[in-house]
Amino acid sequence: MKKTWDSRGRALLVLAAAALLLAVDQITKGAVLERLKPIGAVTVIPGLLEFSYVENTAAAMGLFGGLIWLVVLVTVVTCVAILVLLFRYKGHTFFSYMTSALLLAGGVGNLLDRIQYGYVVDFIHVLFFQYVFNFADCCVTVGAVCFVLHHLMLSRREKERQQAEAPEEEG
Repeated sequence: MKKTWDSRGRALLVLAAAALLLAVDQITKGAVLERLKPIGAVTVIPGLLEFSYVENTAAAMGLFGGLIWLVVLVTVVTCVAILVLLFRYKGHTFFSYMTSALLLAGGVGNLLDRIQYGYVVDFIHVLFFQYVFNFADCCVTVGAVCFVLHHLMLSRREKERQQAEAPEEEG
């Protein structure tokens, strides 16, 4: 008999995925602090990609520089909400599970930096893009895309359900 994962099992799997992503984030930042901080920057692909050590005391794209306490508060509240919804929300899809893992990993990764160092360690610089970012930022960005996809899928399902329940018009 084939056993399927219940919602609690899937939620625990999401937490394991978030922990793995968080570990990748923290390991890369540790390597950056040890190896890149002393030299500043390394070209990876000339004209396209470099690793540049940056201490980001603001939030995304330099926003909220003087309001880091607000960024920390929003991050904590968001992570708690994700954890609660991970176990209580009944309409999960692949994208909502991905959203949860990615947003938790990214949020906690940058939160740990803010608590431990007073800044976020950024180092990925795609040269045609002004900003320098890190693995946690990538997780948050991809998580936001997954959230939008989940929402679009729910909207489509709801529209289909309403059309199926609407009485057939006679012509």
